[in-house]
Amino acid sequence: MKHLLLQAASIAAVVLTAASTVPSAATPEIDAAFSAFWAARSPQAAAKVIPDLVKSGVTFGDALKRLKDGRSYGAAAPKGVVKFSYAAHGKEFFYSVNVPESYDPERRYQVRFQLHGGVSRESNRPRGDGSIGALAGADQIYILPTSWVDAMWWNPSQLENLGTILDVVKRTYNVDENRVAVSGVSDGGTGAYYIAMKDTTPYASFLPLNGYILVLRSEDLAVGDVFPTNLRNKPFFVVNGGRDPLYPAGIVGPTVLHLKDKGVEVVYQPQPNGVHNTAWWPEVKDSFEAFVRSHPRNPLPDRLTWETNGSSIDNRAHWLVIDKLAPVPRNAPDLDDVNVLTAGGAAMFGHSHPSGRVDLVRGGNTVTATTKGVAEFTLLVSPDAFDLSQPLKVVANGRTVFDGRVEPSLATLLKWAARDNDRTMLFAAELHIKP
Repeated sequence: MKHLLLQAASIAAVVLTAASTVPSAATPEIDAAFSAFWAARSPQAAAKVIPDLVKSGVTFGDALKRLKDGRSYGAAAPKGVVKFSYAAHGKEFFYSVNVPESYDPERRYQVRFQLHGGVSRESNRPRGDGSIGALAGADQIYILPTSWVDAMWWNPSQLENLGTILDVVKRTYNVDENRVAVSGVSDGGTGAYYIAMKDTTPYASFLPLNGYILVLRSEDLAVGDVFPTNLRNKPFFVVNGGRDPLYPAGIVGPTVLHLKDKGVEVVYQPQPNGVHNTAWWPEVKDSFEAFVRSHPRNPLPDRLTWETNGSSIDNRAHWLVIDKLAPVPRNAPDLDDVNVLTAGGAAMFGHSHPSGRVDLVRGGNTVTATTKGVAEFTLLVSPDAFDLSQPLKVVANGRTVFDGRVEPSLATLLKWAARDNDRTMLFAAELHIKP
């Protein structure tokens, strides 16, 4: 009898899930609510539309389809070098967007952020004429943000800046969310390492040119804690000049090779005669663009590793959010750490605050988590990664901490769609885990 009751409950749950995914008939209320959602100019504005979307009667399945299809883009969007600015935290952030004159709103475009050097200058004004200039490569959209002494690339304000700019661009131009790369020269190259360690989710690859990750440990920069193991989540294309007086390949190379030996995917192309400029670009351009083209982002990777000191600025990697840290027991096993340079325990970076780390592996509907210093974390459950008609299982540190079905939630779907503005990374549920 108990078996029959469980079987009936399971069938009922499957029927309920199926019903929630049936597309709803289009109504003026649903169409109007989605029009307002797509017209919103920021994640915060989009979030304000969510109650109207929920009240409209749209089903989970219909909303999921509409979110995957995305907004319509107009052909009249500005082209060429387009200059913008916005104010935040008492600062004005300038940036330019280079849009191909042949821009087609029906095509999804690759995007390259290009971070400049010389960030110790006082002025926040844009550099040059706002164009990508000599570093042009493939036919794509280029974004050139601005950094200066009060907002260097390794400042949390720049993590927010790049995220804000990308969101704005995605609301105007048809961006391929899985082909957004971050490159930079000199300080910009060093900044690319910082961004990869703090905010991996939106980006496909990182391409530091004439930069050096160990610049970030300078006490003068007050960078705060950074975690090189986070670099394992994305591929890198690195170039340094052999005759560069600031960061010569002979000095930088061993650190780059250490990253590669410790599991970071790196293509390293040192230029023996290169100095601290990009005169070598014509020889490197084709391999640079081939690397970007062959490394699209996986928005829902089966493997993730992420470490944070608990800040809400940098506690997320794709479908993992670290919510709360915990003291690390003395007998806790060590996790393989990119930060450790030698068997003797020397570190790339010192840390001034406790941190927590989660390593995830997904196989089918089972997630295996290894944690250290983490009291709570959240798994964002995508219907594109999990079969929601079947139970999900989470094993943390060898112990099963969840085993059951997860119901798709329209409110959760819309919440993360508003935040991420990403057609390829949508979430049906939040699974809160205490390892």
